[in-house]
Amino acid sequence: YSSSKAGLHVLTECLAAELADTGVKINCLALGSAQTEMLEQAFPGYESPVLAFEMGKYVADFARTGHKFFNGKVLPVAVTTP
Repeated sequence: YSSSKAGLHVLTECLAAELADTGVKINCLALGSAQTEMLEQAFPGYESPVLAFEMGKYVADFARTGHKFFNGKVLPVAVTTP
């Protein structure tokens, strides 16, 4: 898991650098947990402070505006850890 996360981080930075002259922006959202049936089954009793539709709205908003503020970044989107 850690090696694939690191690979995605490096890929994000490399693609951002390679595509810088084209105006294409590359970022990665590292999503935390959102309350779903799958989360409830995997972690009985745990309640995420974020609902699935809220996470979806954030991702959609970022897709529209994130390029204005970030390029080549891996951004954690979580309010808790696990």
